[in-house]
Amino acid sequence: MDSLSPQVVSAAKLPILNPNEFDLWKIRIEQYFLMTDYSLWKVILNGDSPVPTRLVEGVVQPVAPTTAEQKLARKNELKTRGTLHMDLPDKHQLKFNSHKDAKTLMEAIENRFGGNIENKKV
Repeated sequence: MDSLSPQVVSAAKLPILNPNEFDLWKIRIEQYFLMTDYSLWKVILNGDSPVPTRLVEGVVQPVAPTTAEQKLARKNELKTRGTLHMDLPDKHQLKFNSHKDAKTLMEAIENRFGGNIENKKV
């Protein structure tokens, strides 16, 4: 690379959820995902791709991802869910730990902190 070429380095600060400013946080977290990796935002919008399964003696069992596409989808899901958990204040971590995919986690965060004053459970 030419030493005279301009280099752009960007670092986006992860927005931490303030329960009283949910709408602002939602805008910021969307922008964070759009700036860092759009495929992560797509995981929140569309949900994770279905887990591959196989039928063994009449029982459906999950199978570890084998194709590059399946591995990337799993990686994106874990990264998105982990990022959403890192955004939560410590006192709310355990309340949202039961959600095992990013889409339902985001929906639970919206249900808890979004909406009008009567709906908020801070």
